[in-house]
Amino acid sequence: MRCLGMDLGTRTLGLALSDKMGYIASPYKTIRFQDYEEVVLELKKIVIEKEVGTLVLGYPKNMNNTLGDAVLRTMKFKEILEEVFDLPVVLIDERLSTHEAEQRLIEMDTKRMKRKKVIDSYAAAIILDTYLKESRNENGYKK
Repeated sequence: MRCLGMDLGTRTLGLALSDKMGYIASPYKTIRFQDYEEVVLELKKIVIEKEVGTLVLGYPKNMNNTLGDAVLRTMKFKEILEEVFDLPVVLIDERLSTHEAEQRLIEMDTKRMKRKKVIDSYAAAIILDTYLKESRNENGYKK
C-alpha cells in the first residue's frame, strides 16, 4: 500500500505519493481549496485510486519548538481526516521542508513561476520521505 504525504497550507494542500514498496516519495499534485470539504472529496478519490494505506501530514512546529496557529489548523485537519478515513494519520515534523523544497527546485533550475506552482507538492514529498526513512530500520526494511 502507498503512503500519501501532505503539506497543509491555508489555501493549498501539497501531496506526494510513495511507491507501493514504501521507499520512494514523489511529488504528486497541489490542491487549491476554499474549505476542507473540497479537499476531503479530492482526497477520497486519490486514496481509492492510488490504494493509499497511510496518510502522512506535516506537523508545522516553530523553529524554537513552540506550537503556533499552523499547528492548530493541522490538528483540526488531522481530526477531519481521522473521521473520514479508516487509515492511520501520522504527523511528521515539517520544519524547513518548504525551504528544502525551494532549494531543490532552484538546483533543478526551475523557473520562479513554476516553483510557485509545485513547491507544496515538493514539500509534501520531503515530509513523506522523512516518514519513509523513519519507518525503516537499519537494514533498510520497513518496520
